[in-house]
Amino acid sequence: MNFENAEKIAAAILYEGYILYPYRPTAIKNRQRWNFGTLYPRVYAAAQRPKEPFRLQAECIVLAEEGATLDIKISFLQLIRQGRALDGTEDAAALADPSLAWEEAVERTSEHPQLLLGDLLAQPQQLTLHLGAATLPGDQVVAPQTDLQALFTVRVEALESGAMKLHIELDNITPLRSEAAAKRDEALPHSLVSAHMLLGLTGGEFVSLLDPQESYSGAVATCSNIGVFPVLVGTEPKRTMMLCSPIILYDYPQIAPESGGDFFDGTEMDEMLTLRVLTLTDAEKEEMRNGDPRARQILERTENMTPEAMLKAHGVVRSLRQIREIPANEPFGEWNPFAEAKAPPESVTVFGVALRVGDRVRIWPQKNADIMDMALEGKVAVIEAIEQDFEDQVQFAVVLDDDPGREFGMMRQPGHRFFYSPEEVEPVSEAFATERELK
Repeated sequence: MNFENAEKIAAAILYEGYILYPYRPTAIKNRQRWNFGTLYPRVYAAAQRPKEPFRLQAECIVLAEEGATLDIKISFLQLIRQGRALDGTEDAAALADPSLAWEEAVERTSEHPQLLLGDLLAQPQQLTLHLGAATLPGDQVVAPQTDLQALFTVRVEALESGAMKLHIELDNITPLRSEAAAKRDEALPHSLVSAHMLLGLTGGEFVSLLDPQESYSGAVATCSNIGVFPVLVGTEPKRTMMLCSPIILYDYPQIAPESGGDFFDGTEMDEMLTLRVLTLTDAEKEEMRNGDPRARQILERTENMTPEAMLKAHGVVRSLRQIREIPANEPFGEWNPFAEAKAPPESVTVFGVALRVGDRVRIWPQKNADIMDMALEGKVAVIEAIEQDFEDQVQFAVVLDDDPGREFGMMRQPGHRFFYSPEEVEPVSEAFATERELK
């Protein structure tokens, strides 16, 4: 099957988070790599606490005609260490200049075309994939070559509704030396990074897992996906292709046509990243230019960007809708989303004491949510407000007595006001202290 209509979004998924602003190899976020959909070698993953992922599992519902075939394209990145000698150790130049050492990615694919669903229904298929060592073009120094091994399983189950459930697993079973098994940095070159799959169906169609037809909603509810989120891709409303993505997407995701190229960060605005790259110093740009080739492409693209292209990235209106004109005398509450909100109570009784705004309490956090709960335990604070949410849960907004920025807390500024439930405070008063001593 021709996956051309889905390749652009699949490529964006493949490189999401690959290298991040400021796009320099010395930036800590680019030295301590983290990617969606990384499948570590099983021996390494099992030894971690908590365990790291080594397997992905995709299940989806298929409506197929007789003779229907399935195409599967597995894609991932393999990391190759730049700045390493042939024995795997850091070379002298990289040790002297950290900008010469980084992890460059090579795209790896494994395609399995024209699998007959009827055959898979009768006999599941399981293959051990031996993915030979990848090399980079040119005369760049690379780490020792690494063969990857993966266990690929695909089977089909017939359902009472007349549909079929497709089940696919991909396990990273690459062996590791014992010393490599203990270190994440050593395990990464043996990992399947940003692993995902494109599925294509000839002679049938997929059922959306996000918006299934009512007659197949029960079958969809039985699907169990681990590490991937299958969504329909291609041209809407066709249902012949599905992307098993490590990132949660809606059906038929698209790359904005205004985007001039990859920034490897789908959560940020292209315009902002473009402007940030342009403000880098000459030294920072030089490091970016001499590092990863994909970072160099970002720099060259942004430096050559025309004013018209920049304006195009500023924003776009895709559709308009008419807004109803609200008469001047129409009551505010008819469209105010908080109109039905309950007024918070004036006081809350804790240990028999009615606490009000202005009263002092001692904090005893119960949830251990973060280190702040430990730091504030036993602190005395004043109740600045009593709040109540839409689930009728009451919270005290308190300001610490010994906070040097106490006045900012009383002005409701962030960082100086903390919220605790009635179960997490006790009154600070002579009457309450006397009562506790008597008990």
